[in-house]
Formats: sequence, structure tokens, C-alpha cells
Amino acid sequence: MAGRPGPHFTGNVALPSTQPLSIEVAGHGAVSALSTTPENANAALVLAHGAGAGMHHPFMAAVANGLATRGIATLRFQFPSMERGSRRPDPPRLAHAAVRAAVAAANERLPGLPLFAGGKSFGGRMTSQAQAGSPLAGVAGLVFLGFPLHPAGRPGDERGEHLARVACPMLFVQGSRDELADVALITALAHRLGARTTLAMFDDADHAFHVRARSGSNDAEVLGHILDTIVEWIARVDADRRR
Repeated sequence: MAGRPGPHFTGNVALPSTQPLSIEVAGHGAVSALSTTPENANAALVLAHGAGAGMHHPFMAAVANGLATRGIATLRFQFPSMERGSRRPDPPRLAHAAVRAAVAAANERLPGLPLFAGGKSFGGRMTSQAQAGSPLAGVAGLVFLGFPLHPAGRPGDERGEHLARVACPMLFVQGSRDELADVALITALAHRLGARTTLAMFDDADHAFHVRARSGSNDAEVLGHILDTIVEWIARVDADRRR
């Protein structure tokens, strides 16, 4: 990608076009996907959904559309369990295979763009586990939207142990009221992981990034700040890679 202009993220981007795709997960059939690509994309993000809602969830759509207006293409996809209409999440082995298939599809569909991967909650954790097992082809960094460090009401950090084996930069976007990520624990984890980790904490936001009226903000404002944070981080990581 040497010689390609780096991301400039001016916000002057044409409205996005979203196209349906089908992605083959080796040995498990096809899953649906959506590619949202602005006319002049500067980078791409493979975006995995959480355990309880698929790629069509309003939050996932808002993230994809908001990033597109900021110059970032996204590829959302269904995990096989969601494709089947099952409420039970896939076992990690199958979820990892789906992540790898989606990353391969993004590399094929969006060649030459700086590529990142991650997702909401379960989707982000499955992406990081896949990366820890064997680096995802072409992925420059990981983005977590509410990393689920522990079950609700049972604080612990075992779910983050594999992150020590992730060598690429990581962005943790977290809410201070997230019941699946105690603030002290996620902060300590980010500190242990060192310079490759950026922690963006959003005051009063819960796991779904909802804020209370008394916070002085609202969900739309929080989402806007989250999207700006992601875009700025991607631009910084890509610039560092080009040095």
C-alpha cells in the first residue's frame, strides 16, 4: 500500500451504498453480509455483531452508515448461528472461521484499503480470539465496541487473557456503566497490554452505549463521538504503519 494517500477523513464523502453479499464459511455453508462503501473510502472495517442481535441491528447499521460518511467502508456479516435464527451463539471455532471468511471477503472486495476488524461485544471478542490464534490476513488493528470482559455481575479478566497474544494495535471503546466490563478491570488490562492499546472510555454509557438523561448528553451525541474516535484512531494507526 506504499504510495497510496493516507486517510484524510474530511467528512466530505458521498452517501454510502450498501450491497448484500454472501460469504462462504469453510465447511459450514454461506452467511449473509452487507458491504457499506463510500465513494472515496480511505480504510475498511470488518464489523462483527454481538451475541444477541445480528448485522441488521440499528446500532450496527448506525455504525456502518456513520463510518461511511467519515470515509470508512465496512463489511458486516452474520455469524452462522444468527444466519440460522438461533439464539445460542456459535462455539468459538465456528465464530473464528466466520471472522476469517469475512476478512478474506473484505480483502477481495476492498483491495488496497487499510483493513481493520472487530465488532460489538461478542463479535469483537471472537475477532480478537481469531487474531490471537493466527493473525488475520491484512488486518492492521482491532476495534472493540464494548469488549465483554466478564459476565454481568461476575467481575473478572479471564476473557481478556488471549489479548496478550495479539500483536497489532487495539482500540477499546467502552462505557463507564458497562456491566460486562468493570472500569477498573478494563483499565488495568489496557495498561498491561501496553502501547499497542488505546482505551476510550465514555462517561455514563452502558454496554449498549446508552446514556441517562441526567448525564447531560444523549445516545446520538455519544455515537458521534465514538465514530470520531474510531476514525481518528484508524488514521493514526495507518499513519504509523506508513512511517
